[in-house]
Amino acid sequence: MGYAPDVRQLRSPLLEEFRSNRNRSWELQDLAGYVVEFSGDQLGSRHIQTKLDTASLEEKAMVFNEILPNMLQLSTDVFANYVIQKFFEQGSQVQKTAMAKVLEGHVLQLSLQMYGCRVVQKALEYVLVDQQVRLVKELDGHVLKCARDAQSNHVIQRALERVPPEHLVFITDACLGEVRDLATHPYGCRVLQRIFENCPPKQTRALLDELHRHVQDLVEDQFGNYVVQWVIEKGDPEDRSLVVAKLYGQVLPLAQQKFASNVVEKCVIHGSEEERRRLIDEVLKTTPDGSSIIKAMLTHPYANYVMQKCLNCAKGAQRDALFAETAVQLTALRRYQPTPSKHLTAIEKVLSAERVRKGEPPLQFSPTPQHQFVNGGGPAHY
Repeated sequence: MGYAPDVRQLRSPLLEEFRSNRNRSWELQDLAGYVVEFSGDQLGSRHIQTKLDTASLEEKAMVFNEILPNMLQLSTDVFANYVIQKFFEQGSQVQKTAMAKVLEGHVLQLSLQMYGCRVVQKALEYVLVDQQVRLVKELDGHVLKCARDAQSNHVIQRALERVPPEHLVFITDACLGEVRDLATHPYGCRVLQRIFENCPPKQTRALLDELHRHVQDLVEDQFGNYVVQWVIEKGDPEDRSLVVAKLYGQVLPLAQQKFASNVVEKCVIHGSEEERRRLIDEVLKTTPDGSSIIKAMLTHPYANYVMQKCLNCAKGAQRDALFAETAVQLTALRRYQPTPSKHLTAIEKVLSAERVRKGEPPLQFSPTPQHQFVNGGGPAHY
C-alpha cells in the first residue's frame, strides 16, 4: 500500500522556515527566487498579496519578473491565482499589459477553468480597451458554451460589464434564437441580464423581441422569471408594458405559482398606475364559481405576498375597496382560525397600520366558538 509523500519534503527550506517562524518580519525581498513557490502555498500566497498593497516599485518588479514566465501555471492554481489577480490590481500599466499578453491564445482554456476564469475577469478589469478586445475576441465562436458553463459565464458577464459594447456584437449575435434556452439556464439567465444592462438597443432589441414571445413560459421558470423581472424593474416602459399585458386575466393562478408570483409582485410595484390598477382590479373580482380571489390569495403561501404588495401599492378609491374587502375576508378566516398563520398575521399588520393611519383603532378579532357556527353565529368583531 502506497503513501502520499510528506508535503513538507516538497517545500524549500525557506518556505518551511516561513511557515514555522511567523514571528519574523518577512519582506518581499526575502522571498527573492522563491516567489512562484510561495504563491502556490496558502500562507505564502496570502503574505504576498498583503505585501503587494504597500510594495515599492523595486519589490513589485522583483515579484513581476518571477511570476511572468510562470503566469499560465499560476493562474490555474488554487492559491497562486490570487497573486496574479492582485498584481493586475497593483502592477503598473506596462506590467499589466505584459501579463495580459501571456494570456493571449489561452483565454478560452483559462475561462473554463475554476481559477483561471478569475484571472481572466481581473485582466478584463485592469487592461486597456485594445487588449480587452483581443482577449475577449478569443471567445468568439464559443459564446453559448461559455454562457452555460459554471466558470466561463462569469468571464462573459465581466466582459459585458467592462468592454465597450460595440466590441461585443459577437456575443449578442450568438444569443439570437437562443433566448428561451439561455433564460431558463442557471448561468445563461445571468448572461442575458448583463446583455440587457450594458448593451445598446441596436444590440438588444431583437433579443427582447424574442424574449416577449416566451414570457408565458419564462415567468413560471425557476431561472426565466429573473430575466422577466429584470425587464419589469430596469427595462424600458414599453417592454415592461408588454410583459404586464401577458399577465392580465391570470393574476390568481400566476400569484399561486412559486416563481411567477415574484413576477406579479414586481408588476404591481413597478407597473404604471394604469397597469397596477388593472392588476388589482382582478384581485377584487370573484372566481367563476363565485368565490373570493382575495380569500384564495390570503391563505396561499405565495399569493399572500402578492396580496401584501397590492395592499401597499393600491391608491385612491381602489385602495379603500381593497382594504375593506380584505378586512371582510380576513375576519371570516379568523373566525375559524383563532391562532393565525404568519401569512394572515402579516396581512393583519398591514390592515391595522392603515386603520391607525386613518385615526381608527387597529383590527381586533374575537374568534367565535364552534357551536356558534352551527347555529349561524355572526361574524367576529374587529
